[in-house]
Amino acid sequence: MSGDTTLRAAPRLTLMGRTVHEWFIGLPTITLLLLVLVIGTGEMLHGQLLRMGETLFGNPDTGVQYFMLRGDPELPTCDPKEDIDATVARQVAEAAKGSGDVLDDLFAATPVDPVARREALTQALAQCQEKHNLYQRVVTHMTPMVVAYRTVETSFFGLFQFGTDNRPLILLLLMGVTILATTIGYHHISLVAPRYPRDFKIQAWTMLGASSLSMWSAIRYYQISLDSGVAIEEPHIHFGWMALFGSLMIVSAWQTLKPHRPNDAHHIGEGSWLNALKTVPLAGLMTLSSANYFFGADHPSGLAIYTNALMEFPALPLQLALFIWGGMLFKQSRMVDVFMNLLRPWKLSPEALTYMILLAAAIPTAYTGGSGAFVMAAGAIIYHEIRAVGGSSQFALAATAMSGSLGVVLRPSLLVVAIVAVNKEVTSDELFHWGLYIFFLTSTLFFVASQLRRERHTIDVAPVSEALPAMLRQIPTLLPYIAVVLMVTTFYDTVLDAPLNEITAPIIMPVMMIFIVIFDKLLLARGIGPQSAKLAFAMHREKGVESSIRVATIETVEHLGGYLFLILLSQAAGGVIERSGIIHYAPDVFDSAWTAMAFMSIVLVVLGMFMEPLGAIFLVSGTLAPLAYKSGIDPVHFWVMVLVAFELGYLMPPVALNQLLARQVVGDALIEAADEEVAHQSFYRRYERWILPCAVMTLGLILVSFAPLAVQSFPELQAWLKGWIMPTVR
Repeated sequence: MSGDTTLRAAPRLTLMGRTVHEWFIGLPTITLLLLVLVIGTGEMLHGQLLRMGETLFGNPDTGVQYFMLRGDPELPTCDPKEDIDATVARQVAEAAKGSGDVLDDLFAATPVDPVARREALTQALAQCQEKHNLYQRVVTHMTPMVVAYRTVETSFFGLFQFGTDNRPLILLLLMGVTILATTIGYHHISLVAPRYPRDFKIQAWTMLGASSLSMWSAIRYYQISLDSGVAIEEPHIHFGWMALFGSLMIVSAWQTLKPHRPNDAHHIGEGSWLNALKTVPLAGLMTLSSANYFFGADHPSGLAIYTNALMEFPALPLQLALFIWGGMLFKQSRMVDVFMNLLRPWKLSPEALTYMILLAAAIPTAYTGGSGAFVMAAGAIIYHEIRAVGGSSQFALAATAMSGSLGVVLRPSLLVVAIVAVNKEVTSDELFHWGLYIFFLTSTLFFVASQLRRERHTIDVAPVSEALPAMLRQIPTLLPYIAVVLMVTTFYDTVLDAPLNEITAPIIMPVMMIFIVIFDKLLLARGIGPQSAKLAFAMHREKGVESSIRVATIETVEHLGGYLFLILLSQAAGGVIERSGIIHYAPDVFDSAWTAMAFMSIVLVVLGMFMEPLGAIFLVSGTLAPLAYKSGIDPVHFWVMVLVAFELGYLMPPVALNQLLARQVVGDALIEAADEEVAHQSFYRRYERWILPCAVMTLGLILVSFAPLAVQSFPELQAWLKGWIMPTVR
């Protein structure tokens, strides 16, 4: 993919001052994202409305509760003035008279006991009278204020109930819009971004084949569901998949018939077919390979079945979309500039400054759902800041790729939430607790490695007497942003009873970023805060609120479409691995936890090299996790190791997802310039952006995998380090 933020092939037609792309792609996307936010906030607000309704209108003295007032009461059908004596006499007489049929009378029940019947009727009459009394009390409380309040409350209930019931459909619509935009603009994630005419042809052909096979698989899945004789619960989901893949097929067919030619095609030539293969979208390649397996196994619906499995957990990709949108909004604010102004007076070396940046980046990484999401959101900022203080381009790229790897184990990481959602053996508190230790371990390893690459291993820093006063003078510019953060979190915490945590973060963070952007642009209009001209570099930021949110949404579309498509097809790739039986080549149980851990760590790194994290988590939960537990590996230990192994896989060739995302946000031109800059230097300098993060995470994985087993195996280590590294087997 390219760092260019405009669609390569999108027409520049305008309508009412906006491009066609903004109307038909940006507007639906922001509508869906806002709908998810409103639904999530409405759910929180509805809970508070119920509590407030009980406080305002509930009456403990009369036994009337607010839930009784949420609808019009119905008059009980029983008679509160029933004559018990007359009823008993009538029933006794009817029983004595009989039915007149000999057989019926032969099998008739025991004769009516007047005393027992009177007691039963007395109890029933008391209950009937209580129902009528309660009805009268409820009617008495049904004031116009109650009716107005319940109208508001039930409206919110209907809103979030609609969102809950239709969350898969919302996700499907969001994927349809963003993946279609990604396909139109040739922004799919690939090893190399398309540049030459043949590159664009290869992408179009690949997407045509992938979408056609997916379309046929979706049709077969629907046909099989119909033939099963069981009513299809949500037929609109099947039609949605068909519409999605059908639209992709039409767009790809058009791109095949009308190949895109870049403006400089007459200067750069057609390109080679061999290099063009590197531009094949990874998701398209996964589609073709998965379809080849399923169609070869005479199971054409398999591709659709496994991609549709994402609908079982629609909240996770929707949360990821909100996090990425929040990250794009974050880029439009000057919060990073304010933070960097606090560090600049210390005149740190590039390595020391990078360490501070990565430590600070861990927090937003945890709040943006995953490493890839954060690299997309803030990778360009990190790269340019490291370059601005004198860091080499290769080192800056290494730090950019790794910037999202340190915070994925911290609260409220979406990956941890996904693990807990499908694994009852672990809790989020356990994973986040030990994740904090992993964070300090990997961040320290990176700092040590970055210092070793320097000729002088000292930490450069300005005198405290100079740096501290200069830093303190920058704090007032940070305070307004802190105030906005506190106001938003306080509102959700106190008014909606929704503190900021792993459950509420996907809703609260984008709302917080929207208010920060609004506040930042108001300050900018008044000349308050850091000015771009004074910064070491200037990110592309809009000056107005509306334009900032619009640009952030368009950037979200371009990043999100390729990422969601990769998540979607990772499900299918996981299905191939699951059904192929490859995992069954491993023993049912390992004799040694050490052997099991070595096997698991290698396999998980390989999975991380080729699969997107959410899809890989679902696969591992059903295959490797049970094997690890049976082999004596603690579940918490296993899943923390999984996170580190995945992060290493995302940094390793041949795919190296985080490296690809770093290239996307930084831009191919800067990547090529960085490679040319070190073309004649040592092997390490030429490939530092690959070697440095991989070496750090490899050492981190070894320590995380085997240090706890060593503590478990050697009592002297257990006594010395008990409780500091990882939990022992429970």
